[in-house]
Amino acid sequence: MRLLIRPALLALLALPSSAGALLEDDLQTVLGFGPRVAGSPANEAARGYLEARFRALGYQTRRQPFGYSRFDDLGSDVSVAGQVRAGRALQDSAGGTVTATAVRVPGAGTPEDFARVDVRGRVAVVTRGEIPFVQKARAAQAAGALGVVIVNHVAGELRGTLGEPLALPVLGVSPEVGAALPDGAPVTLNVRVREGTVQGVNLIAFKGGGAPPEVLFGAHLDSVSGAPGANDNLSGSLAVLELARRMANTPLSARSYFTLFDGEEDGLRGSRAFVQDHPEVVAGLRAMFNLDMVGVNVMPLSISGEAALVAAAQRAGVPASVGAPGSSDQVPFRQAGVPTLFFHRGLDAHYHQPGDTALDPVLVRETVDAALKIAGEVLGPVR
Repeated sequence: MRLLIRPALLALLALPSSAGALLEDDLQTVLGFGPRVAGSPANEAARGYLEARFRALGYQTRRQPFGYSRFDDLGSDVSVAGQVRAGRALQDSAGGTVTATAVRVPGAGTPEDFARVDVRGRVAVVTRGEIPFVQKARAAQAAGALGVVIVNHVAGELRGTLGEPLALPVLGVSPEVGAALPDGAPVTLNVRVREGTVQGVNLIAFKGGGAPPEVLFGAHLDSVSGAPGANDNLSGSLAVLELARRMANTPLSARSYFTLFDGEEDGLRGSRAFVQDHPEVVAGLRAMFNLDMVGVNVMPLSISGEAALVAAAQRAGVPASVGAPGSSDQVPFRQAGVPTLFFHRGLDAHYHQPGDTALDPVLVRETVDAALKIAGEVLGPVR
């Protein structure tokens, strides 16, 4: 018997009335575990909870462990006038405590800018922008500074990477903290860092039967330190779970993998490990759909990727565009030759912040609708 996929999808899109409540329940439960930093107990608790959800839908699950080195900030700050103000060490910064006079450096922090002030034996305070962090830090080091504070030029704390190890403590701070560091004030810079090994774990859900997947639906489950990660990226993770729920009793489920990647925030670690460890799966994929930050409508749903998948989306009536690979978990798949689509709604105001505590289940379901329609066009008739 030949079953066309489009009628099946029409049935799938008729959502049960309980779908919104399920999403909300899952959201509140996972948020209750806390920030899901890779390697943390909260990360594992969230994975265990969602694994049980997949199993309840009739899927088998498999865990893929992998290890990698990570630079961790253990709680860095700068003290001025008796007040301790929080900051974050830039990745590759040296650790250490420095008590010295703060010197505001004009301009972008080029060697020429440092030549206009005397930072020898002092803490250089420089504004973010125009040139990479590492160039500012190198110029400060060459000028004899004992430490560097880089002040964000937009609201919020500064997180960043130098890109190479430097024997100098480098702290990123918000504009508010930067404003509290007047030129000539004595400050104490505390940069507390650790380089260690992280055990990451990808979660893969699939139907039994042994057939290799043709489409992989993926999202990263981990969040950054201090951020509950509702939109980034519990929204994508719950969208993948909702896709699995709505496909569970259809032929599509046996042709799909549903994967929650770990370690995305540390440099796409989980998706890179998946591609490396599953060459036979990757070779057979016709598409990889990556869902990242789809629960807050900063902009209408953006779907971008390779031309063939964009054409499939357009045939399904879903707006999409040929676009750059971006910087999320679709990148390793694209680099391995798999056609990819990236589902995204933009960076909201609480991106990587403690305020990332909410998402809109309606937007998540709309994203799922779009992904299902496109998957139908990609997979074609099911026998």
